[in-house]
Amino acid sequence: MRVRKLPWAEEYLPKQAALVVNCQDYKGKWKELLGRDQIHLEIGSGKGDYWKGMSEKYPEYGWIGVERNTSVAALALKKVEGNDLPSRRFICSDAKYLDEWFEEKELSVIHLNFSDPWPKKRNMKRRLSHHQFLEVYRKLLDDDGKIIMKTDNTQLFEFSLIEFQNSGFHLDEVYLDFRKEEHDEDVITEYEAKFIKKGQPIYRGVFSK
Repeated sequence: MRVRKLPWAEEYLPKQAALVVNCQDYKGKWKELLGRDQIHLEIGSGKGDYWKGMSEKYPEYGWIGVERNTSVAALALKKVEGNDLPSRRFICSDAKYLDEWFEEKELSVIHLNFSDPWPKKRNMKRRLSHHQFLEVYRKLLDDDGKIIMKTDNTQLFEFSLIEFQNSGFHLDEVYLDFRKEEHDEDVITEYEAKFIKKGQPIYRGVFSK
């Protein structure tokens, strides 16, 4: 996702109630902060459509969005401005710090939606489904924890299936054309809608520890 740098973003972000700045201060305390027993974490939330939509659809869960791009994060938070839910928060930082923010077994579900495929081999370790990331996710997920992944990229999905398997995750569900049928339980983002309109398949996998 390429978004031009927004000159107002850096000044805007700290003023938003949903933004958490000192994430390490809440390590082991996120359930208390959000007032929920189950926490869903979306890594790479982009403009926030999924994070916003799912947190409103399922207010019984806590929802945390992570996006490292300042301008994109500002656009996401602008969508919920004045409509703050106590059960959702947003982090503007890099996911490589996850284990500094969350305690072991603190998360219930991790969502990877349309992550950057990093197609070049030299950038393979940057893929959010690379086994080095999966080792961290495994630590942070509770005993019944799951990872739900969606992508439009065939190569990334094939790569991910092998990485999950080699990292000891169990494949619970797999779709090679997820939106071929209606799935009201899962929010469609503006980004995803473009692929659906083109008839391009959406790949989806659900993996458990």
